Amino acid sequence: MRRSLWVKEVFGMVNVIASIRVKKDQRADFITIFKSNIPAVLEEEGCIRYAPAVDIDADLPGQSLDENVVTVIEKWSTLEDLKAHLVAPHMLAFRERVEGMVEDVNLKVLESA
Repeated sequence: MRRSLWVKEVFGMVNVIASIRVKKDQRADFITIFKSNIPAVLEEEGCIRYAPAVDIDADLPGQSLDENVVTVIEKWSTLEDLKAHLVAPHMLAFRERVEGMVEDVNLKVLESA
């Protein structure tokens, strides 16, 4: 990879960690709906990564496990791209579809230090 591309990849992106707490026994249904929306999100301007993840027991110090949390790992070219994502029609429809499943959402929006 050319150095200029590496610098942009490491320093010029917006990273998002979204922790979504779903109601007990709703995780599988939530993930199914979430995955059906991924292709539309990946087509958005500036979307580099958009993937759900769930906890695994790695038996590491400091790890906390929660079977009712889906963590979304996102990477966007710019903050403006991320903000446009939040109001995209497919995201508004997605939030309506999962409204009764979600108990809480915690966002971490990060830039390289």
